Amino acid sequence: MSQSKSIDKVFLATVLVLVFFGFTVFISASMGILAKDSAQFASITFRQAFFGLLLGLIACFVFSKIDYKILKNFSFYLFIASILIMLLVFIPGIGLTLNGARRWVSITGIPSFQPVEFLNIGFVIYFAAWLSFIKDKVKQFKYGVLPLLIMLAVSGVLLLLQPDTDSFILLGLIGIIMLIVAGGRLRHIAIIGLIGIICLTALAFARPYVMTRITSFLNPADNALSSGYQMQQSLIAVGSGKMFGRGLGQSIQKFKFLPESIGDSIFAVAGEELGFVGCTFIIIIYLFFVFRAFRIAIRSPDMFGGLLVIGIVILIMSRSFMNMASILGVLPISGLPLAFFSQGGTAMFITLAEIGIILNISRFGKTQ
Repeated sequence: MSQSKSIDKVFLATVLVLVFFGFTVFISASMGILAKDSAQFASITFRQAFFGLLLGLIACFVFSKIDYKILKNFSFYLFIASILIMLLVFIPGIGLTLNGARRWVSITGIPSFQPVEFLNIGFVIYFAAWLSFIKDKVKQFKYGVLPLLIMLAVSGVLLLLQPDTDSFILLGLIGIIMLIVAGGRLRHIAIIGLIGIICLTALAFARPYVMTRITSFLNPADNALSSGYQMQQSLIAVGSGKMFGRGLGQSIQKFKFLPESIGDSIFAVAGEELGFVGCTFIIIIYLFFVFRAFRIAIRSPDMFGGLLVIGIVILIMSRSFMNMASILGVLPISGLPLAFFSQGGTAMFITLAEIGIILNISRFGKTQ
């Protein structure tokens, strides 16, 4: 095995295409806000460009230079730190409630960052470190499945109290895939899946908003002016884009009809302006991003590096594909962001820092 001195330039180029394309669509989608409030437009654009994009690219560069093995040594402390950061949302005066959910930390009286982004990466780093530590013992229930269930239970309590069901489901999916890649028993994984189904069923009956999402997904036309409004307007936007779209910046839905046009629904804006061809291009770039990242994972010099790449890629891509699927009516509206596109300085910053970790791992890749 030899160490490559440079990063995977093809992977980096793919990321830069997503960043450029995503920010372009974000600016276009933001025109709907500009038409209503220029000051709000300036504030949102600045936060996305400076805190998300600029600082995120700097974080990407820094983490691409830091040996990823250091993360393994501090993985437990990073996970505990992410839990403590999550607790901030429950502290009066610091935690901020928006749209009925307590998911933001406020430093200056306005939403500053979402702690769940730190929990996600803390979870991935620690579980990758744990699986690489136990290695062949992963097939044993007490070493493979039980630690995952404990991590999900601790994380789940904090997420469901906010509530943030989507992020809890996402963490469960990431954990299961990482366990499969590490060699966990399929029988044990089936048990986790069964527990997950039972928990989601219980949540649907215990939390009215979860059941509302499901019923709106199954019968969107029956709730077109209430809970099914976002899905209906998203489908109208995507459908009106037809094959080649109205043209960049020409969306009509973003001005009045489409909720969260720069957030959850930004893919609908892309569909309206760029059409089927543009949406297909976005999906192809995402798929190539996954392919190239998996290539880095396969060539990783150790188990920790490979699992870390897998976990990060699943984290980024699962919520992105869930976002696109919900906009297209394939899944219920999720509230998860579209990576590199949706509003969220914290999400963009953390995502680019995660990309930096993958790039660092690519430096040590096995040569063929």
